[in-house]
Amino acid sequence: MGPLGVIGNISRDISVYADGRHYELLGGAALHVARAAAAAGLSAAPVSVIGTDLAPIHHDPRLTGLDLTAVHIDAQPSCVFRLAYTADGDLDGIECEFGAAMGLTEHALTVVDRYASLHVCCRRPLDVARVLRRLAAAGRAFSVDFHLASAQQLIQAAAEALPQARVVFVNAVEFTTLTNHIEPSQLANLVVSNGPRQATLLRYGRPVATAQPPPGPVVEVTGAGDALAGAFLAHLAHGKRAEEALPAAVAAASQTTRHADLNISTDGSHR
Repeated sequence: MGPLGVIGNISRDISVYADGRHYELLGGAALHVARAAAAAGLSAAPVSVIGTDLAPIHHDPRLTGLDLTAVHIDAQPSCVFRLAYTADGDLDGIECEFGAAMGLTEHALTVVDRYASLHVCCRRPLDVARVLRRLAAAGRAFSVDFHLASAQQLIQAAAEALPQARVVFVNAVEFTTLTNHIEPSQLANLVVSNGPRQATLLRYGRPVATAQPPPGPVVEVTGAGDALAGAFLAHLAHGKRAEEALPAAVAAASQTTRHADLNISTDGSHR
């Protein structure tokens, strides 16, 4: 079984919570999805463009097990996301500095043929329509997820290709946007997460499974939805039915919220 190629950003994530908590973390959807897939036993390769400031990830022991050969290093600074959260852990605002990630589309299109299966993290600045057209035309197996901050634009851009996706991942708010552009009955597997509330799996529009995240302390929520996607795809790759993969993936995603383990120190080193 070859690695899962995960197209998306690797970034510096600065998370600020209403209660005063503040984290600067190594993040980005491609990293979170790939890391969760690898933790669930599936070889995964982020397809990303970073700056020299994050080049040490190639030697970061916390990323042991990831295939980082498709992470390209550019002279520009790495992508930065500043995320503000409410007291309930819901995204309240986001600011982006894309930097090196502006080269992601061209880089991704040069390496996609290495992978039999791909997951596309539909985030700016990726040209989602162009990448998905390429995958669909080539008959590649692919899955997709979105992020609330850019979902309105990128779900519309992706809509034509979504019926060919193995799995589409959205949260409850993004689900409403999705239904404005495509009928869920056209999607083979649609996973709708909802933070600490019940997640639902729909098959061609029909609910077939639900899973409730386990209770527990929540420290940092950034990347939890990405972790759900990575774990879900890993369990599918290992032969589990989607109905079986959902509770395992929800549990894995919940576990990632219990800690913030990809800290970046103030001097830019990883710790």
